[in-house]
Amino acid sequence: MHRTAKRPASVEAHRDKVRVLLAPLAARVDTVPLRAALGRGLAADLVAPMDLPPFANSQMDGFAVRSADVPDGGAELRVAAAVPAGAEPARLAPGTAAPIMTGAMIPAGADAVVPIEQAVPDSFPEPGATATVRLPAAPAGAFVRSVGSDISAGATALAAGTFLGPGQLGLLAALGLTEVPVHAVPRVLLVTTGDEVVEPGIPLAPGKIYDANGTLLDSALRQAGLAVTRTGISADDPGDLARLLRRHAPEVDLIVTTGGVSKGAYEVVRQALAGHDVDFGAVAMQPGGPQGIGTFDGVPVLGFPGNPVSCLVSFEMFLRPVLAELFGSPSPRPAVRARLAEALSSPEAKHQVRRGTLGTDGTVRLEGGPGSHLVHALAQSNVLVQVPVGTAELASGDEVEVWML
Repeated sequence: MHRTAKRPASVEAHRDKVRVLLAPLAARVDTVPLRAALGRGLAADLVAPMDLPPFANSQMDGFAVRSADVPDGGAELRVAAAVPAGAEPARLAPGTAAPIMTGAMIPAGADAVVPIEQAVPDSFPEPGATATVRLPAAPAGAFVRSVGSDISAGATALAAGTFLGPGQLGLLAALGLTEVPVHAVPRVLLVTTGDEVVEPGIPLAPGKIYDANGTLLDSALRQAGLAVTRTGISADDPGDLARLLRRHAPEVDLIVTTGGVSKGAYEVVRQALAGHDVDFGAVAMQPGGPQGIGTFDGVPVLGFPGNPVSCLVSFEMFLRPVLAELFGSPSPRPAVRARLAEALSSPEAKHQVRRGTLGTDGTVRLEGGPGSHLVHALAQSNVLVQVPVGTAELASGDEVEVWML
């Protein structure tokens, strides 16, 4: 049965509860083709099956030489057969220099490359022509990419939990891998509630508002890589909501609701989840104080507040960072330090999350006030400004942490 917390929990404590609730979902693993892994989280350490590069190669266009043949002061060498990329060259004879292309294999016997710009003449001779070239001194290893200088066979290429972006997938392709183990995509049921809420496009009757939360959270969840099922708006009938949840629960890994979690007289989510293992209580955070967490028929449930900014801040403060930690996806929000363009006030006993715009000069301008209904201000923002517990006033120019959106 649901319980009501008596004292507000800290942001960190509530996030820990979300982490514990969702941790079992991280055990589900899919093996997918490399191209299908973009934006997913790596589910296991991947070890390099080979060296990168797999052979010593040239860092640039130039001449492959024996360093002993070009001592201080340089030397004039006979031009050997050219080494194109992708070919296995013949051994380099003493006293010769082989034209070599960027990425081409270093011939056996050679241990350095002289860039073409340093050669006299500074161009390659025609193929098959008999020619000499004067080259400056070249120490051993100059402009040579050695075997395994990027990564050695047997080393960890990527650690479990890594977010797989283009760079990571490029590395796996370079290692010859075609499949990758990733965390299974969590399936989320998203339910918005409220008799006063209607779908966009329907004429508004008195006392009605359009549903922003459905689009707001659906977009956030899908952007975070989750598979979302939406049921439309659930009216304030606890029985109907309970039946809706029971119908969809076997098909999903997580239920997210918005609205109906406060202490009002018609809190439909609290009523529908009566008799289930769900806690409803306050977190010392503004906006987003009222929160619900627990399980419904064994399925994890997160109950977010009904005001649009509150529900998105709840997602960003609790669900998104836990998903990044447990599943490697989405990538964490970058946290940077910025200076306030104006003063602000905050409830000293709460962690306040303000919306703002970070400029190129490193200052952050607040967008709107602390109100949880200011959707326009949210839409203008590119950061969340973090004002920790214990802070009542900050002056213009004071430093704060901001999370990039």
